[in-house]
Formats: sequence, C-alpha cells, structure tokens
Amino acid sequence: MNRLAVFAAGLLMSMQGLALEEPDAALVDIVNFRQYSSLFASAGQPSREQFQLLSEHGFEKIIYIAFTNSPNAVADEDQVVKDAGMEYMQVPVDFFNPLPSEFYAFADSMQRDTQKKTLLHCQVNARATAFSFLYRVIYEDVSVAQAKADMNTVWQPNEVWRDFIFEVLSLNDKSPDCAGCDWTPPPPRQ
Repeated sequence: MNRLAVFAAGLLMSMQGLALEEPDAALVDIVNFRQYSSLFASAGQPSREQFQLLSEHGFEKIIYIAFTNSPNAVADEDQVVKDAGMEYMQVPVDFFNPLPSEFYAFADSMQRDTQKKTLLHCQVNARATAFSFLYRVIYEDVSVAQAKADMNTVWQPNEVWRDFIFEVLSLNDKSPDCAGCDWTPPPPRQ
C-alpha cells in the first residue's frame, strides 16, 4: 500500500469515530457547517439565502457569537432571521478575549430551549466550535476526546482559546485531559 493510501485509510478510520452527524446535503455549503445532533449545529457565517434554507430545514433558533461589524457579517441578520421565522440571539465574543460570562449567556439560552433546533455561528466556526465543545462536554456529557476531535475538524484552538476552554472546564470541575488530546496551539501565522 502506498503512503497516500495508508494516509487516506487512517484519515477515514479517524473520521468514522467522530460524533458529527451527516448534515443535510442542502446545508453543506454553509461555511464549516457541523451537525452535532438532530438539535444542535455550528457554522461560520451563513448568507441571507442560507438563513431561509436553515429555517426550511427545521432550525428554530440562531445564536450569533461575533460582532455585527465583522467583515462578512450580514448587517441586518437579526431581521433576516426573524423574517425567516426563527428566534435570534447575539452574544458578541471578542476573538482575542473570550469571557466565561459570554459562554454562560449562550449556554443559558440553550438550556432554556433544549428542544429547539439551534444553529450557533460566528464568522468561520472557530468561536462557535469552541463554545460547542464546551457546551457538549459540560451539558451533554460528550467526552472531551470526542468533542475535541469534532472541534479539530475546523481548527486547533490557539493559546487564547485553549486557555479560555481550560478556564471554563475548570469552573465546571471538568478536566481537558484525554487520551490522544493534543492541546498544543498551532504556530502563529506568518
């Protein structure tokens, strides 16, 4: 077997262990869309048209955790989401300084409506996958290893986000340690 075949087989085996569900084919064009369960997904910034598509596919609530002045933000996203018949919530999270209180504002919304199909999004699904990781580990009893593997399909958290994740886990008496988990931040971009 050549190196490429060995790599592909290993990648396929590691991907099969992910807790991600197969997303509806119509939703895969949303930036970094990840479906964790029938009621919870995360993504990067959807377009105006994609918000309508999300509504048509049963999503009932959209939670946005970036700023409205982000480069590719939908300026009137709140109105677009409401017009599509969904609930809207925004918790602006500074990418360079995420706070536990912001995570808890998001988690509170999720805990109040556990049966509503929800999309959590930011710009590229980095913030959102980190919040999803925390929510799933703390509130849904998903293993750290599983949630980390799912988060890593989008990104390996940098030092700021790794430390934030560790802080929130610690506040909830959870450990980030798991077999095979590498929390080493990626090298800075050049």
